[in-house]
Amino acid sequence: MPEYVLVTTTAPDRKTADAIAKKLVEARSAACVQIVGPITSIYTWEEAIKTSEEWLLLVKAPAAAYERIEALIRQAHPYQIPEIAAVPVSRGSSAYLSWIDQVTATTGG
Repeated sequence: MPEYVLVTTTAPDRKTADAIAKKLVEARSAACVQIVGPITSIYTWEEAIKTSEEWLLLVKAPAAAYERIEALIRQAHPYQIPEIAAVPVSRGSSAYLSWIDQVTATTGG
């Protein structure tokens, strides 16, 4: 299992993106969430091709936090099926990865 992941999700607007990012960082499940947007997403939904403006969230976290991250995103997200995808981080600067560990460490487990 990788030690760190980059989790991606999208939000329908900046306010929702900010709320999800803040929730993840406050819960110490993510060290950092970058918000990029607006972006254009083209996808199939209910048998039709749709185009939407969305905001992309890039969540940097320990792999062990993935389940908490997924649960927090689902709880805060307005979409019926939100994008939640994790990509393993194969390498990174030791200082940055140590920082992720430091800011996501919890005292109560």
